[in-house]
Amino acid sequence: MIRPGIDDRFISLEVDMLMLSATDEWQKAHPGAAIGVLEVSGVDNTRPAASLENRKRETEERLRVSFGGFSRQDFLMHPVMSAYEKYYKRFDKTYHVLLQAESIVHKGKNLPTVSPLVDVNFAAEVETWILTAGHDVELLQEPVFFAVTRPGDVMVQMNGAAKDLRAGDMAMKDTGGVCCTILYGQDNRSPISARTSHVLYVAYAPAGVPAELVETQLRRIEENIRLFSPAAVKEQRRLLRAGEGSSA
Repeated sequence: MIRPGIDDRFISLEVDMLMLSATDEWQKAHPGAAIGVLEVSGVDNTRPAASLENRKRETEERLRVSFGGFSRQDFLMHPVMSAYEKYYKRFDKTYHVLLQAESIVHKGKNLPTVSPLVDVNFAAEVETWILTAGHDVELLQEPVFFAVTRPGDVMVQMNGAAKDLRAGDMAMKDTGGVCCTILYGQDNRSPISARTSHVLYVAYAPAGVPAELVETQLRRIEENIRLFSPAAVKEQRRLLRAGEGSSA
């Protein structure tokens, strides 16, 4: 992913933008769906980020003020939550971002502190409710593409357990296999770690989720990154829509 570059003053490292595509199978299986991608390089993920912690506390407070009187049914009446719930219900699952939002609003839980590049996503995700995964780009094996899970697909989850995947789920794959699915989250090959400096965020939106809200999610993640890493480089931010190709 990294190639050497030379200018008149010094030797630098230039980063190759990750090549991403969506299969015809994904587009046909999930009409109306969208996938947003944000790739950022040049991030220091090793230092505590006080400004980000402040943003997280502000986010938690806004959620409690805005949704303190919400029941689960109230949450599920929101168009975004309703769209995800409909998707998950096809597989007899419950949307886990709903559970996270409820734990913050009704149980007084705080957003976790994992690492800055993980935390920026959590802070954005609980406000937009847009399901988003984060990957270390250097651990992905091109080509990387968006597809659907097939019978027999298996993924080793972040806890190290091999999981037989339900067919028909939206997924990201590379030459090493399945990297992430909506239902089962991420694999254990490409997660963000303290060493990560080049990151890919992928927002998965089933039919019914407004595309502009997916774009909002990506912008918020980028804004959160710049709280602690203002010189980070945006390699790409774009939206892929089923049946409509992609847009910058």
